Amino acid sequence: MGTVANPGTPRSFLLKVRDVVMETDDAITISLEIPDDLNEIFTFSAGQFLTIAVPSDLTGSVARCYSLSSTPHSGLHQITVKRTAEGYASNWLCQNLKPGHTLRVLPPSGVFTPRDPDRNLLLFAAGSGITPVISIARTALERGAAQVVLFYANRDAQSVIFAKTLRQLAEKHASRFLIVHWLESVQGLPEKSQIQGLAQHFPAYDAFVCGPAPFMKATTDALRNAGFPRSRRHQEKFITLDGNPFDTTLESIPVSAAHNNAAGTTFTLEVEIDGKQYLFDDWRGDQVLLEYMESKGIAVPFSCRKGQCSACACVLLEGEMKMKHNEVLDEEEIADGIRLACQSLPVAGKIRIEY
Repeated sequence: MGTVANPGTPRSFLLKVRDVVMETDDAITISLEIPDDLNEIFTFSAGQFLTIAVPSDLTGSVARCYSLSSTPHSGLHQITVKRTAEGYASNWLCQNLKPGHTLRVLPPSGVFTPRDPDRNLLLFAAGSGITPVISIARTALERGAAQVVLFYANRDAQSVIFAKTLRQLAEKHASRFLIVHWLESVQGLPEKSQIQGLAQHFPAYDAFVCGPAPFMKATTDALRNAGFPRSRRHQEKFITLDGNPFDTTLESIPVSAAHNNAAGTTFTLEVEIDGKQYLFDDWRGDQVLLEYMESKGIAVPFSCRKGQCSACACVLLEGEMKMKHNEVLDEEEIADGIRLACQSLPVAGKIRIEY
């Protein structure tokens, strides 16, 4: 049976580490065992991530989000972690984790996922940004009919994560998969104009971007300049969480009425999540969306609760909400109706959202 790890923290589970594999000198892939009774809870889509509690002598644990590098159809739940120079969690995992250990984990989250496996894909990754991207690429190639182009930037040949897997994919799907390796040691850092030059050859593809912030900005700017509309530009951002969703000593802090002029009124909320629809008419204007839905017994995805990740992101279809805090959504995503449930307060009209 899967063990709920702290009754006070909804939907966190202790999972056993099945295997730890060295991918490069500074990157490992961790395989987690999912008990049969948790298979449905840990069902995921290509591009999603897991939130992991990493042990800490100072604070008990720190929470970090790591992308699933395995594919949904493989039956495996694998995350790939690359050491960062000042990263406590990545260094602890790479140095200490062994098969048989257990990790406390939240179920899969994230919106960095293609909706149609048959849509042609233009993928951009740098360094460990390959982790969600390889899941997306393999899923499209092995379960769909899409053409896939991957631009993968690294410091040098030795730092290429999944080099063997990518080579095998290119050989197996030669007519559908094109990979462009970019090595800083040989070609220097990729420039916006060079990325745009590649993107212009694939103007009708859906683009997905993941990597360090400078790479992400250069690539998204290049895609915008190449004429890619917002609906076909997707990016996954690496954010270090300040809070700890596993800390059961943290209590929910009520939202002051000063945050919302409509704090004294109630709103109607219509929600679609996991194919199920809910309708409520007593959402107070001083309660954030995530907390309200939890009070109604709805299992809602979340991680940081501080507006620092996209785990709780939903799409606003009708009505008006405003967010107290946001560190992850850009202006275009907000314009497209994406909101963070952990930070969203109702403002006007009937609120209709979907996940």
